[in-house]
Amino acid sequence: MEAKRPVAVIADDEPRLAEYLRSRLALAWPELAIAGIAANGIEAQALIRAEDPDVAFLDIRMPGLSGLEVARAAPRELAVVFVTAYDDHAVEAFERAALDYLLKPVTDERLAETVARLKARLDQPAPDASVTDALATLARLLPAGIGSAVPGRLAWIRAAVGAQVRLIAVDDVCYFEANDKYTSVYTSEGEALIRTPLKELADQLDPQRFWQIHRSTIVNVAQVATTLRDVGGRTRLKLKSRSETLAVSRAYAHLFRQM
Repeated sequence: MEAKRPVAVIADDEPRLAEYLRSRLALAWPELAIAGIAANGIEAQALIRAEDPDVAFLDIRMPGLSGLEVARAAPRELAVVFVTAYDDHAVEAFERAALDYLLKPVTDERLAETVARLKARLDQPAPDASVTDALATLARLLPAGIGSAVPGRLAWIRAAVGAQVRLIAVDDVCYFEANDKYTSVYTSEGEALIRTPLKELADQLDPQRFWQIHRSTIVNVAQVATTLRDVGGRTRLKLKSRSETLAVSRAYAHLFRQM
């Protein structure tokens, strides 16, 4: 009888890094089947439930749920490898907690070490009962803010699209615009509506990433491609994934003088 192939999932909110890890794993561990890639903690949790993998490679900091939160809720027998871009303090925390980790950018040599450890663990007849304790230790050792969602910041929005209600990741929003009794949510795919007033919404968004540019508009700065000046000297924003431009009122024009 042919031996069952080990199955893994990858969770990372940076698609290129997730695909890179998948490609390196294909070379380092050809027998490993990748059941799917999740873009955030909530997707990762759903993917683990659906696929029942042997291994999960979890980015430590993701929207919705952190990698640590996903690992805590996962079955004890799941082998978890945390993927982190953080500094030596975080690395020391992983080592002291005796949990495996990969530091971004992942090197082939370090990945080979991790694959060897995972193969040895999967050969064990019973799961390691100390994993739960190790996760608790890691939570205590990690520097503040690492491994946790940013407190009080909105990560997901339930919005109406026609007769349907969609769950939209805040990172996918291009901009918000006040619209009578509603707020319009614009993504690269189209427009959705929420009942939350723009002023209330502004208090829930990360001010480093979402800037008010008009009394009726908040833009995702990561979605801004270029700034434009019209003949009257007023500023407009050209977006990366939408065709319209956004007007910037004079009160907020100073935010874009260096762009």
